[in-house]
Amino acid sequence: MAHSKQARKRIRTSDQQRVMNKSRMSRLKTEVKKLMAAVETGDKGKATEILPLVCSCIDKAAKQNIIHAHNASRRKGQVMRAVSSMK
Repeated sequence: MAHSKQARKRIRTSDQQRVMNKSRMSRLKTEVKKLMAAVETGDKGKATEILPLVCSCIDKAAKQNIIHAHNASRRKGQVMRAVSSMK
């Protein structure tokens, strides 16, 4: 248990940040799953429509240090490759 006032505040802010980061990461995963579902069903129109939104979510997560920049780059490459490989 924290003893100083500063340590108690740090625990509070860490908990708030953890909740926000979890929410943002959950949104990112949801958007990627929507895109991959559209790719698997073969709906190219819907997939190309969702792609900019997914890339935006990935970039925001990287900017907010929720995921690493290299991780973001890799994820964007995966989703772009999935959409571009559709017939």
